Amino acid sequence: MADPHRDHVRTIVVALGGNAILQPGQAGTAEEQLANVDRTCRQIAKMIEAGYRVVVTHGNGPQVGNLLIQNAEAAKVVPALPMDMCGAESQGLIGYMMQNRLQAALADLGLTRPVVTIVTQTVVSAGDPSFQKPTKPVGPFYTEVKAKKAMAEKGETWIEDAGRGWRRVVPSPDPVRIVEEPAIKTMIEAGAVVICVGGGGIPVVEEGAHYRGVEAVIDKDLGGARLALNVGADTFMILTDVRKVAINYKSPQQVDLNRLTIEELRRYQAEGHFRAGSMGPKVEACRRFVAGGGRRAVIASLEEALQALDGEAGTQIVETIEAKLAGS
Repeated sequence: MADPHRDHVRTIVVALGGNAILQPGQAGTAEEQLANVDRTCRQIAKMIEAGYRVVVTHGNGPQVGNLLIQNAEAAKVVPALPMDMCGAESQGLIGYMMQNRLQAALADLGLTRPVVTIVTQTVVSAGDPSFQKPTKPVGPFYTEVKAKKAMAEKGETWIEDAGRGWRRVVPSPDPVRIVEEPAIKTMIEAGAVVICVGGGGIPVVEEGAHYRGVEAVIDKDLGGARLALNVGADTFMILTDVRKVAINYKSPQQVDLNRLTIEELRRYQAEGHFRAGSMGPKVEACRRFVAGGGRRAVIASLEEALQALDGEAGTQIVETIEAKLAGS
C-alpha cells in the first residue's frame, strides 16, 4: 500500500452505505447487523494499520425506519418519540456496534486506538426550500385512510408510493454546519478514531444561541461531504454496493468511470445520468468535496476499499485534468 506518511498523516473520511450494516434480504437482527459491521470494521482497521487517520460516518435509514415502526406499534403503551430523537438513538446504536467491532479488529492487528462515537447535530436552515416541499419517504406503509387522518390531525405530508401504500414524507434540507465540529477535531488530533454525523447528523435549526431538533432527514452522503471538508480531510470515500460509478447505467451503453474531474462529473450530472434516489446524492457529495478544496473523492465497493484508497479501484474524482492524468 502507498505510504501515507510521505508528507503528513492523511485524514480519510469513510462514508458507509447501508450494506455495511444491513444486507438486502436480511431481517435486521442484532446478530446480522453486528456480523456485517464486523466485516466492515476489518477493512477500516487495515486503513488505520497502513497509517491513515480515519473518521467514519454512516447511514441509518433502516434503523430509523425500524424505530418508527416500533413507535407506531407501541404507541398505546409507550409515547412515540420524534424523528430527531430516533436519529439520536440510531447514532448511538450503530456507533456502539462500530466501536465494539473496530476495537476488536484493531486488537487483532496489534493496534491500540481509542474509538469514540459522537452523537452529532447538523445545523440546517429554517428557510431551506425542502421544508415547503417534503420529498423524503420515512417509516412504514399505511392505508390511505390512516394517511389522510394523519395529514388532517397532525399536518403531516403523505404520498401514495407506487401502489405499495401510503408513506409519510419529510424535508431533506442541506447540511450547513456541524455543531460538534470542535469536539470532533480535538478527538481526531488526539489520535482517536471518531464515528460521527451518522445519517447526515440530527437536523437542528438555530434559534438564537439554542438549537431545536426538526422532523427532517439530511442526506447521509451530503452530510459526510460537509464533515470531510470541515475536518480538512485529504480524501472523502463513499463505500457502497457498486464497484464504480457508471453512465447509461444498466443499458447496453453502460460505461464504468474510473477517473474523472469535477468538470466531467458536472457534465454527466447535467445529462441526467445519476438518479436522485441512488447515485445522485453520492456524486453530488463528491463534487462538493473536491470543489470545496478536498484533494480526492472516491466511490467504491466495500470489498475493494483498500484498492480504491490506493487509486486502483472504484471511481476517483479529482479537481483538474492535470490531477487526473497524474493519478494524484
